[in-house]
Amino acid sequence: MPTLIALAYLDALLTTARHRVRDRDQVHHETGASTLELVIIILGLIAVAGVLVVALTAAVQRRVDQIN
Repeated sequence: MPTLIALAYLDALLTTARHRVRDRDQVHHETGASTLELVIIILGLIAVAGVLVVALTAAVQRRVDQIN
C-alpha cells in the first residue's frame, strides 16, 4: 500500500512539472512582433517618408524654377 501512495505522489509531481513546462513554453513563444521589430519597422517607415518628402520638394522646386 505505501508503494501505491508513493507512485500516486510521484505521478502528481510529474503532472505538475509537465504543466509548468508547458506554461513556461507558451509564455516565451509570442505570436506577435517584439518591441525591437516594431521599432525597426517604424524607423523604416520614417525613412521612406523622408525620402518621399525630399523627392516631392525637389519636384516642386523644379516646377517653380520652370515657371520663373
